[in-house]
Amino acid sequence: MFNILLIGVLFFLFTTTYDLANYINIVFYVCFFYVLSVLLVYTIKGGFYDGITFGFRRFRGMMSKRDYMDEWKSKPLPSKNVNTGIYAILKFQSICLILFLVLLLLIYYTI
Repeated sequence: MFNILLIGVLFFLFTTTYDLANYINIVFYVCFFYVLSVLLVYTIKGGFYDGITFGFRRFRGMMSKRDYMDEWKSKPLPSKNVNTGIYAILKFQSICLILFLVLLLLIYYTI
């Protein structure tokens, strides 16, 4: 419900003509933000950035004047810091917004 309220507020603030095409555009922009967020969290959760992070931490530990050797080994990788609850909520909201967008597009092209 919060997303629909947000879309309504954005629709009335940023459009000059109030028609279904502009409403669909605003829904798409909000949905696009959610989908990009879900994909980013999915790649972090999958461990895609773990090797890069580990390499940068190791390089920093070797190049620094102080001894960071134990610190970079014990820090958790980005895939361990992902909150799966937030990921599930974002995924559910993005799927609902995609379905809402498809419904609006069906209405727009059938009428």
